[in-house]
Amino acid sequence: MKYSELIKMVFVNIYANKFRAFLTALGIIVGAATILLVVAVGKGGEASVAEQFAKLNAGTIYVMSARGSDMYRKPLTTTDVEAIKEKAPSVEMVTIAINGKVEASYNDITFQGDAIGAFPEYQALSNLKLQAGAFISDEDNEQRNRVAVLGAELAEELFGGDAAAAVGSTVKIDRRNFQVIGVLERLGDATGGVNTDESAIVPYVVAEKYILGANVYPRMIALARDLESVPSAMREIAGVLRETHRIRGQDDFMIRDAGSRLAAAQDTARTMSVLLVIVATIVLIVGGIGIMNVMFVSVKERTREIGILKAIGARKTDILLQFLLEAVIISLAGGVIGVALGALVVPLMQYFDLQAMPTPLGGILGLVFSVFTGTFFGYYPALKAAGLSPLEALSHE
Repeated sequence: MKYSELIKMVFVNIYANKFRAFLTALGIIVGAATILLVVAVGKGGEASVAEQFAKLNAGTIYVMSARGSDMYRKPLTTTDVEAIKEKAPSVEMVTIAINGKVEASYNDITFQGDAIGAFPEYQALSNLKLQAGAFISDEDNEQRNRVAVLGAELAEELFGGDAAAAVGSTVKIDRRNFQVIGVLERLGDATGGVNTDESAIVPYVVAEKYILGANVYPRMIALARDLESVPSAMREIAGVLRETHRIRGQDDFMIRDAGSRLAAAQDTARTMSVLLVIVATIVLIVGGIGIMNVMFVSVKERTREIGILKAIGARKTDILLQFLLEAVIISLAGGVIGVALGALVVPLMQYFDLQAMPTPLGGILGLVFSVFTGTFFGYYPALKAAGLSPLEALSHE
């Protein structure tokens, strides 16, 4: 039998059973769309992680009080910072900050956010840029000035995003008046565990004495002189803190560098992508089982047709190819439709705050898995059809 005639018969049979072919392909459509979407979500998650950490220098080091009973951990202090500046040559810059939840208000508008107590170095170490005004100065800390720098989201809520109008205004932070001296540019996702966009940055001493008190633990941010100096900087910081805290046993602090946190976050994003692809593959397998069942029904219905084809000279290979091509074409059509639907759904995911990044890889994987599913699950029914005896097939009622 010529291949052109074989292909023509396949399309005639599919067209004659359009609705059944559509139902057969439905599982493949869902599976292919799911694969494209999960790959897009996975890539979007990886891009989001990379974007978040791009705002930090890879040489950034975080120092926090260790978790555990308050009896066995000593808070980090400005004395520790001065000791690190003096005794850690691999550290280019270091500062201390404190933060906690507060209520900020202006006129009748209130907003729940964070207060961050900081020194001037906090701006450079956290890569903060100003829309308007100025940042906290050493003089503000020395004189305990009640001044504040507002994050972009906080300024948006209190002043409608008008940075110029915000500067010079007086806002209340935990019922205390603070003069706004600056407004930050939007930073995006939280860095170092604090959402700066929703925060008011005030002088460290003011935050410690008048807003947050002793109920929160300060953290330090340091910057190594270069990427190669990160390990030595971490060792030096640990050595200084063991000395200043007079530690003889277990450390009462934790040290983390931004590079390792980035790697861990990327590994988590990749793991989620793999898990999502596995889920999509399961969907395709279910669709493939549906194809197999429908193909078995089709073989049974067309048993006499198979007998006639064999009686007029059709080979076993011809029958095998006819049914296998039917399964593959239905799967491929389902894959194409599924990939197209998935591509249309990706923009809608923005409304659910899901960052999705469509890639050619998602579409290719969707099509490849669709064709593979159709071939794998269609082969056995096609083999059964090809193995039918002509006499048995012709006598089948």
